[in-house]
Amino acid sequence: MRYQRSNLAKTSQESILQRKHPCRPGPEYKLPQKFYYIFSCTRKIMFNEAKTILVDSGPQTMMKAQGESVVLGCRYKPSPADTGDLDIEWSIVSPDTTQKDQMLVSYSGGTKYVHSENPLSKGMTFSSPDPSSSSGDASLSIPAASPAHSATYQCKVKKSPGVDTRKVSLLVLVKPSVPRCWVEGSQMEGEPVTLHCKSASGSGPFTYTWRRQSGPLGATKGNSATGELKISNHSQSHAGLYLCEVNNAVGSERCQVHLRASKPPNRAAVIVGTVIGCILLILILLLFIAVLFWKLRGRHRYDKEFSNDIREDVPPPESRPVSRRTTRSSGPSQHHVTYDPLGGTELSWSDDVTSDHPSSKNQVYTPVQYDSKYGYAV
Repeated sequence: MRYQRSNLAKTSQESILQRKHPCRPGPEYKLPQKFYYIFSCTRKIMFNEAKTILVDSGPQTMMKAQGESVVLGCRYKPSPADTGDLDIEWSIVSPDTTQKDQMLVSYSGGTKYVHSENPLSKGMTFSSPDPSSSSGDASLSIPAASPAHSATYQCKVKKSPGVDTRKVSLLVLVKPSVPRCWVEGSQMEGEPVTLHCKSASGSGPFTYTWRRQSGPLGATKGNSATGELKISNHSQSHAGLYLCEVNNAVGSERCQVHLRASKPPNRAAVIVGTVIGCILLILILLLFIAVLFWKLRGRHRYDKEFSNDIREDVPPPESRPVSRRTTRSSGPSQHHVTYDPLGGTELSWSDDVTSDHPSSKNQVYTPVQYDSKYGYAV
């Protein structure tokens, strides 16, 4: 009993000392008293400084569509120990750790600042009219997000001696454009047919989904990545209206196409018609060549006859009034030919070589006849 009372008194004294000295070690610690006193007090001081301000609000990873408004959450709650001025900064964290962060907007001394040297800060502002109000709202508002706003943002709240930061990652994607639907193939029964669906713009990856308005797809093979729907053996059961929907992480669009099923034509009739058509074409071509040849030959004959045709009733061309004389050296006499312009005939005579002047006695005038084949004799 005496031993138990002694231990109880000792424990009571240590508890009183612990209440008087919060940094004094308890009986369960084995460290020397003076070292534990320094370690414990230092830990409590550091713990109190780190918890003087809290920053937390909303998700830290956000995905938005182009054109939508975005609010990056950042709420704080200062502790009673925080007595300094309130400073709030929003910046874009640089991927390169050696580069400075890009400042967007800030709040200091009751004034809001927009750092216009950064083009992304255009239109940005605090979502709360007064970030220093009791609500503790330091969230950032982006009126119309674009892919250029995709980045990691940092909210820094400082109220001395407390300070804390929070990072939010934003990814802005573009919705898929309205796709185009079309059919590849003859749409004949028994033939293969492929339905295509393609979106020209947007942030990938895309997911394509085909469905038939009038019922199930049937025996088809679709590719969700390329937007193709293949039908290996087309039939009347596949005919109908088909809808294609394209999706990505932020939106969807759709298009539609009507698929017909036509019966194939008679192959024998097609072959016979083709042969007959070819024969007729050849005959027409030969007839055209014959007519062209006949025309060219007739024109050539006419030109030849016209060039050899000399009319007798056309007077000959006028000649010079100078007499033409023909001297024949083979005979002893000279033969003269003179053209009479009035009578339209030629006169000829011959005289003796020995006489100096032609005598009227031995001159004989002989009319020259015109030959239709050779003309006048010279």
